[in-house]
Amino acid sequence: MENKSSSFANIFLVLIFFILYAPIFYLIFYSFNSGGTMSGFEGFTFDWYRELFQDTRLLIIVLNTLVIALLSALIATIIGVFGAISIRSYKKRRTRNSLLSLNNVLIVSPDVIIGASFLILFTLAGIQLGFYSVLLSHIAFSIPIVVLMVLPKLLEMSSSLEDAARDLGASNWNVLTKVTLPYISPGIFAGFFMALTYSLDDFAVTFFVTGNGFSTLSVEIYSLARRGISLNINALSTIMFIVTILLVIVYYYLTQRSGTKGVGLRR
Repeated sequence: MENKSSSFANIFLVLIFFILYAPIFYLIFYSFNSGGTMSGFEGFTFDWYRELFQDTRLLIIVLNTLVIALLSALIATIIGVFGAISIRSYKKRRTRNSLLSLNNVLIVSPDVIIGASFLILFTLAGIQLGFYSVLLSHIAFSIPIVVLMVLPKLLEMSSSLEDAARDLGASNWNVLTKVTLPYISPGIFAGFFMALTYSLDDFAVTFFVTGNGFSTLSVEIYSLARRGISLNINALSTIMFIVTILLVIVYYYLTQRSGTKGVGLRR
């Protein structure tokens, strides 16, 4: 009976993954179609990728996307690490859980609501929509992700490590840089890469706060798709998908490394 249940679960899991990934692989497959349509594959070609890399405007948009992603991930990681340390510093579990719940609300909130809220905020504050509005919004929605990645490592760390360092004469800064940050470094890197991935993939929030000729890849793909079918979209989406997969692999590698270190320390 258990074997039948397990087989059914495996078949169901394969079916779900097929439904999720089939459209993506269909898009990738036709990015190499020499026919220029998605109705019939006529031959294999890299022409759409060559055309993509010859588009100067698109290369500028790629550069904008990477700069926004790297800057927002870096700043959000710094703020998120200190935010996680602040949450851990509260001794009362109820206070700590309340702060963590407020942090998690921002993660589960619909992107449309967050994007509209940022648009209203920037309009009221007189901030011109463009590079800085996109950067600030990406930093804001990335911070809770970093906190969620870093806080478990902080809670896992025994306070006796920091107490021992202070007893040996270490200052608070030395305790932070020599003890705390090295211990939670896997969580910090995981938070950075997750924030980087979210920033690269974000569309809804960016769509609300972009303007003045500034654009990112996700918004540009949406604009291209509205004009009609072009295999440039397939090529661009394929590259974004591969980059995202690579970032996720790095994230899981860091997570596994973190778990392995944790087991070693507990022994």
